[in-house]
Amino acid sequence: MENVEERRHVSGLIKKVLLSEIVVRDAINAFPFGSEDESIKAAYHALVHYEADEDLRQKDDLYKEEQDDYLLMICNTLEKGEDLPINIINSYKEYYKTANIKNEDNFMGKVKSFFKMLNV
Repeated sequence: MENVEERRHVSGLIKKVLLSEIVVRDAINAFPFGSEDESIKAAYHALVHYEADEDLRQKDDLYKEEQDDYLLMICNTLEKGEDLPINIINSYKEYYKTANIKNEDNFMGKVKSFFKMLNV
């Protein structure tokens, strides 16, 4: 199944972020192009929040530990090829209609990006 390989790929990206081998921006740029997998979209948003909370993570060790554990749980679930819990997926849907995962750099990818920008 294609989603299992995509999920394992994303799991590896998250693991590299947690080990400080790559930065979040490089990880999200390496997500599977145009993925519609709800678990991958939720993982994308979790990484974006991880990066956005960097200042808070530096000030609050407990918050840092909880956020690291949360990403590790997402990583481990995706590594097994499993769906993320529905409450995690739904928690991001509350704020985002979709994930801003890059599309391929070709004509169809540009068309998809254009319609995503229009929220269609």
